[in-house]
Amino acid sequence: MAFLSSLLLLIGLPACLPQVASPAAVPTLTPVPATHTATPTTVWFPATATYTPYPTLVMTPTIDVQPQFGELIFSDNFTQPTPWTLGQTASTSIALGKEELTLALNQPDGYLYSLRQGTDLGDFYLEITASPSLCKGQDEYGILLRVSPAMEFYRFSLTCDGQVRLDKFYQGKASSPRAPDYSGAVPPGAPSSSRLGIWASGKEMRFYVNGEYQFTVRDPSLPSGGLGTFIRSNAENAVTVSFSDLEVYQPAR
Repeated sequence: MAFLSSLLLLIGLPACLPQVASPAAVPTLTPVPATHTATPTTVWFPATATYTPYPTLVMTPTIDVQPQFGELIFSDNFTQPTPWTLGQTASTSIALGKEELTLALNQPDGYLYSLRQGTDLGDFYLEITASPSLCKGQDEYGILLRVSPAMEFYRFSLTCDGQVRLDKFYQGKASSPRAPDYSGAVPPGAPSSSRLGIWASGKEMRFYVNGEYQFTVRDPSLPSGGLGTFIRSNAENAVTVSFSDLEVYQPAR
Protein backbone atom coordinates (compact mmCIF):
# COMPACT_ATOMS: atom_id res chain seq x y z
CA MET A 1 0.00 0.00 0.00
CA ALA A 2 2.83 2.26 0.94
CA PHE A 3 4.51 1.38 -2.39
CA LEU A 4 1.38 2.34 -4.27
CA SER A 5 1.23 5.69 -2.55
CA SER A 6 4.84 6.50 -3.44
CA LEU A 7 4.25 5.63 -7.04
CA LEU A 8 1.26 7.86 -7.26
CA LEU A 9 3.28 10.61 -5.68
CA LEU A 10 6.00 10.35 -8.32
CA ILE A 11 3.44 10.32 -11.11
CA GLY A 12 1.73 13.46 -9.84
CA LEU A 13 4.97 15.27 -9.12
CA PRO A 14 5.60 16.81 -12.59
CA ALA A 15 2.19 18.45 -12.53
CA CYS A 16 2.98 20.05 -9.28
CA LEU A 17 6.42 21.36 -10.31
CA PRO A 18 6.70 24.91 -11.79
CA GLN A 19 6.91 25.12 -15.55
CA VAL A 20 10.35 26.13 -16.84
CA ALA A 21 10.22 28.01 -20.15
CA SER A 22 12.37 26.73 -22.91
CA PRO A 23 15.24 29.09 -23.66
CA ALA A 24 14.46 31.51 -26.55
CA ALA A 25 16.42 31.03 -29.69
CA VAL A 26 19.40 33.38 -29.85
CA PRO A 27 19.69 34.98 -33.30
CA THR A 28 22.94 34.42 -35.07
CA LEU A 29 24.91 37.70 -35.42
CA THR A 30 26.50 38.18 -38.77
CA PRO A 31 29.46 40.60 -38.56
CA VAL A 32 28.92 43.71 -40.66
CA PRO A 33 32.15 45.24 -42.04
CA ALA A 34 32.89 48.61 -40.48
CA THR A 35 32.28 51.58 -42.74
CA HIS A 36 35.47 53.72 -43.20
CA THR A 37 35.46 57.39 -44.17
CA ALA A 38 37.57 57.73 -47.30
CA THR A 39 40.85 59.59 -46.72
CA PRO A 40 42.13 61.50 -49.75
CA THR A 41 45.32 60.04 -51.12
CA THR A 42 48.22 62.48 -51.17
CA VAL A 43 49.35 63.02 -54.72
CA TRP A 44 52.96 64.01 -54.53
CA PHE A 45 53.41 64.65 -58.24
CA PRO A 46 50.04 65.82 -59.57
CA ALA A 47 49.39 65.70 -63.23
CA THR A 48 49.92 69.04 -64.96
CA ALA A 49 48.61 70.57 -68.10
CA THR A 50 50.57 70.19 -71.26
CA TYR A 51 54.10 71.56 -70.68
CA THR A 52 54.57 75.10 -71.96
CA PRO A 53 58.19 76.20 -72.24
CA TYR A 54 59.27 79.62 -70.98
CA PRO A 55 59.58 82.25 -73.69
CA THR A 56 63.04 82.32 -75.17
CA LEU A 57 64.88 85.58 -74.47
CA VAL A 58 66.14 86.99 -77.73
CA MET A 59 69.52 88.59 -77.12
CA THR A 60 70.11 91.80 -79.03
CA PRO A 61 73.75 92.16 -79.98
CA THR A 62 75.50 94.95 -78.09
CA ILE A 63 76.45 97.79 -80.39
CA ASP A 64 80.21 98.09 -80.45
CA VAL A 65 80.97 101.74 -79.71
CA GLN A 66 84.68 101.26 -79.20
CA PRO A 67 86.68 103.40 -81.62
CA GLN A 68 87.82 101.64 -84.78
CA PHE A 69 90.81 103.21 -86.48
CA GLY A 70 93.50 102.43 -88.98
CA GLU A 71 96.88 103.90 -89.87
CA LEU A 72 98.52 106.71 -87.93
CA ILE A 73 98.26 110.05 -89.77
CA PHE A 74 100.58 111.93 -87.42
CA SER A 75 101.61 112.24 -83.79
CA ASP A 76 102.84 115.20 -81.76
CA ASN A 77 104.92 115.00 -78.58
CA PHE A 78 104.98 118.80 -78.21
CA THR A 79 108.70 119.23 -78.56
CA GLN A 80 108.57 121.44 -81.68
CA PRO A 81 107.17 124.98 -81.27
CA THR A 82 106.32 125.50 -84.95
CA PRO A 83 102.81 123.97 -85.15
CA TRP A 84 101.24 125.66 -82.11
CA THR A 85 100.35 129.25 -81.34
CA LEU A 86 102.37 130.27 -78.29
CA GLY A 87 102.47 133.48 -76.30
CA GLN A 88 102.31 135.21 -72.95
CA THR A 89 100.52 138.18 -71.40
CA ALA A 90 100.19 139.52 -67.89
CA SER A 91 97.39 137.04 -67.15
CA THR A 92 97.85 134.24 -69.71
CA SER A 93 100.54 131.87 -70.93
CA ILE A 94 100.82 129.28 -73.72
CA ALA A 95 104.17 127.53 -73.62
CA LEU A 96 105.88 124.24 -74.39
CA GLY A 97 107.26 122.26 -71.49
CA LYS A 98 108.80 118.81 -71.32
CA GLU A 99 106.84 117.05 -74.09
CA GLU A 100 103.70 118.99 -73.24
CA LEU A 101 101.80 122.14 -74.15
CA THR A 102 100.72 124.13 -71.09
CA LEU A 103 97.92 126.70 -71.07
CA ALA A 104 97.54 128.92 -68.01
CA LEU A 105 95.34 131.90 -67.22
CA ASN A 106 94.54 134.01 -64.22
CA GLN A 107 91.64 136.31 -65.02
CA PRO A 108 87.93 136.24 -64.19
CA ASP A 109 85.92 134.18 -66.68
CA GLY A 110 89.01 133.91 -68.87
CA TYR A 111 89.27 131.86 -72.06
CA LEU A 112 92.48 130.75 -73.73
CA TYR A 113 93.23 128.52 -76.72
CA SER A 114 96.07 127.40 -78.94
CA LEU A 115 95.63 126.18 -82.53
CA ARG A 116 97.80 123.69 -84.40
CA GLN A 117 98.86 125.35 -87.63
CA GLY A 118 98.61 123.60 -91.01
CA THR A 119 96.19 120.95 -89.74
CA ASP A 120 92.96 120.23 -91.59
CA LEU A 121 91.10 117.10 -90.53
CA GLY A 122 87.90 115.68 -91.98
CA ASP A 123 87.52 112.06 -90.90
CA PHE A 124 89.85 110.98 -88.11
CA TYR A 125 90.32 109.39 -84.73
CA LEU A 126 92.49 111.27 -82.26
CA GLU A 127 93.65 110.86 -78.70
CA ILE A 128 95.32 113.41 -76.45
CA THR A 129 96.10 113.51 -72.74
CA ALA A 130 94.87 116.48 -70.71
CA SER A 131 96.31 117.03 -67.23
CA PRO A 132 94.90 119.89 -65.12
CA SER A 133 97.24 121.01 -62.35
CA LEU A 134 95.15 123.96 -61.21
CA CYS A 135 91.36 124.03 -61.57
CA LYS A 136 88.18 123.52 -59.61
CA GLY A 137 84.41 123.46 -59.94
CA GLN A 138 83.18 124.19 -63.43
CA ASP A 139 86.48 125.32 -64.90
CA GLU A 140 86.81 123.70 -68.34
CA TYR A 141 89.50 122.25 -70.56
CA GLY A 142 89.56 120.20 -73.75
CA ILE A 143 89.79 120.10 -77.54
CA LEU A 144 88.67 122.36 -80.37
CA LEU A 145 87.93 120.37 -83.53
CA ARG A 146 86.98 121.11 -87.12
CA VAL A 147 87.98 124.71 -86.61
CA SER A 148 87.20 126.82 -89.69
CA PRO A 149 89.13 129.90 -90.91
CA ALA A 150 86.23 131.99 -89.59
CA MET A 151 86.74 130.44 -86.12
CA GLU A 152 83.71 128.22 -86.24
CA PHE A 153 84.29 124.98 -84.31
CA TYR A 154 83.12 122.19 -82.04
CA ARG A 155 84.48 122.18 -78.48
CA PHE A 156 84.77 118.96 -76.48
CA SER A 157 85.01 119.92 -72.80
CA LEU A 158 85.72 118.32 -69.47
CA THR A 159 84.97 120.22 -66.28
CA CYS A 160 86.94 120.05 -63.06
CA ASP A 161 83.91 118.71 -61.19
CA GLY A 162 83.64 115.68 -63.51
CA GLN A 163 81.30 116.66 -66.36
CA VAL A 164 81.54 116.25 -70.14
CA ARG A 165 79.88 118.37 -72.84
CA LEU A 166 80.05 119.42 -76.49
CA ASP A 167 79.57 123.01 -77.59
CA LYS A 168 79.35 124.45 -81.09
CA PHE A 169 80.07 127.90 -82.44
CA TYR A 170 78.68 128.31 -85.96
CA GLN A 171 77.61 131.34 -87.99
CA GLY A 172 77.96 133.64 -85.01
CA LYS A 173 75.79 131.53 -82.71
CA ALA A 174 76.75 129.31 -79.78
CA SER A 175 74.87 126.09 -78.97
CA SER A 176 75.40 122.85 -77.06
CA PRO A 177 74.76 119.70 -79.12
CA ARG A 178 75.50 117.80 -75.91
CA ALA A 179 74.56 119.45 -72.62
CA PRO A 180 76.85 119.08 -69.60
CA ASP A 181 76.52 115.76 -67.78
CA TYR A 182 78.53 114.06 -65.05
CA SER A 183 80.70 111.14 -66.08
CA GLY A 184 82.39 108.59 -63.87
CA ALA A 185 85.23 108.46 -66.38
CA VAL A 186 86.34 112.02 -65.58
CA PRO A 187 88.46 112.37 -62.44
CA PRO A 188 87.34 115.50 -60.56
CA GLY A 189 89.72 118.16 -59.34
CA ALA A 190 93.43 118.64 -59.83
CA PRO A 191 96.01 117.35 -60.22
CA SER A 192 94.52 114.68 -62.46
CA SER A 193 94.89 113.28 -65.95
CA SER A 194 92.49 112.08 -68.66
CA ARG A 195 92.92 110.58 -72.11
CA LEU A 196 90.44 112.23 -74.49
CA GLY A 197 89.33 110.45 -77.65
CA ILE A 198 87.32 111.69 -80.65
CA TRP A 199 86.17 109.55 -83.58
CA ALA A 200 84.79 111.59 -86.51
CA SER A 201 83.45 110.39 -89.85
CA GLY A 202 81.22 112.65 -91.93
CA LYS A 203 78.55 114.14 -89.71
CA GLU A 204 78.95 111.53 -86.96
CA MET A 205 81.28 112.14 -84.02
CA ARG A 206 81.86 109.87 -81.01
CA PHE A 207 83.54 110.99 -77.83
CA TYR A 208 85.57 109.06 -75.25
CA VAL A 209 87.30 109.70 -71.93
CA ASN A 210 89.89 107.30 -70.55
CA GLY A 211 88.77 104.61 -72.97
CA GLU A 212 85.09 104.88 -71.99
CA TYR A 213 82.46 105.86 -74.56
CA GLN A 214 80.58 109.04 -73.59
CA PHE A 215 78.17 110.04 -76.37
CA THR A 216 77.57 110.41 -80.12
CA VAL A 217 76.63 113.61 -81.94
CA ARG A 218 75.49 113.85 -85.58
CA ASP A 219 75.88 117.31 -87.07
CA PRO A 220 76.77 118.18 -90.68
CA SER A 221 77.62 121.84 -90.09
CA LEU A 222 81.41 121.52 -90.04
CA PRO A 223 82.67 118.52 -92.05
CA SER A 224 86.38 119.36 -91.61
CA GLY A 225 88.76 121.87 -90.09
CA GLY A 226 91.63 122.55 -87.75
CA LEU A 227 92.58 121.37 -84.28
CA GLY A 228 93.25 123.18 -81.02
CA THR A 229 93.37 123.01 -77.22
CA PHE A 230 91.65 125.36 -74.77
CA ILE A 231 90.97 126.19 -71.12
CA ARG A 232 88.28 128.38 -69.55
CA SER A 233 87.99 129.70 -66.00
CA ASN A 234 84.73 129.89 -64.13
CA ALA A 235 84.30 133.04 -62.04
CA GLU A 236 87.68 134.17 -60.70
CA ASN A 237 89.48 130.83 -60.65
CA ALA A 238 93.00 130.46 -62.03
CA VAL A 239 93.37 127.50 -64.41
CA THR A 240 96.41 125.58 -65.64
CA VAL A 241 96.21 122.51 -67.88
CA SER A 242 98.92 120.63 -69.83
CA PHE A 243 98.31 118.63 -73.01
CA SER A 244 100.53 115.79 -74.22
CA ASP A 245 100.88 112.71 -76.43
CA LEU A 246 98.68 113.67 -79.40
CA GLU A 247 97.96 110.87 -81.90
CA VAL A 248 95.74 111.14 -84.99
CA TYR A 249 94.63 108.07 -86.99
CA GLN A 250 92.58 107.23 -90.03
CA PRO A 251 89.09 106.21 -88.85
CA ALA A 252 87.78 102.74 -89.66
CA ARG A 253 84.12 102.43 -90.57
